[in-house]
Amino acid sequence: EKRTIAIPPSLLISALGQIDDVARCVTMDLKQAGNLLYVVGETRDELGGSHFALVNDLVGGQDPRVDAARAKATFAQLHSAIRAGLVRSCHDLSEGGLAAAAAEMAFAGGLGARLSLATVPSQFNDASVDRETALLFSESNTRFLCEVPPEKQAGFTRTLAGVPHALVGEVTESPRLQISGVQNNQMLIDTDLATLKEAWQSPLRW
Repeated sequence: EKRTIAIPPSLLISALGQIDDVARCVTMDLKQAGNLLYVVGETRDELGGSHFALVNDLVGGQDPRVDAARAKATFAQLHSAIRAGLVRSCHDLSEGGLAAAAAEMAFAGGLGARLSLATVPSQFNDASVDRETALLFSESNTRFLCEVPPEKQAGFTRTLAGVPHALVGEVTESPRLQISGVQNNQMLIDTDLATLKEAWQSPLRW
């Protein structure tokens, strides 16, 4: 007998683990204006199967690929930075990419953020790639947006030595997310947190 199994359009995957000290846990909400924002990990033109592709009805494109050796080193060194108290907040750059993660960190903490795509670690092999779209929304694996206090900057960069990472912006008092492009500092996103939070929450009201 043949049976048809309905697969839901989205799945929630949760994981649990033990930690030695709950005080060392790092949450995603921005903590303090003036803190620095770093992207850890390298962005590629990997929009295939992404949320950006979904909402724009796009097909094709490169799906994210994992570099196992680099991923292991990134996780180990970022974990060391967190254990050393060098990171105030952190968010993975998975569904929605950098733009979505920055928005979630900002409205979760009630603080703004100002970022520039010009310094995001990236590798694009095709000169025709829309770099700004990829930098904003690519879902390349093993990437994080980290909030680092200025006085911890040297220790953070030293701990992440050998792993792609770069200073991309700062936390601000102004309740806005501002992201400028790769050339001429052109503003690509300049939106208040209330609008971003409503866009994030509205699909959940069903």
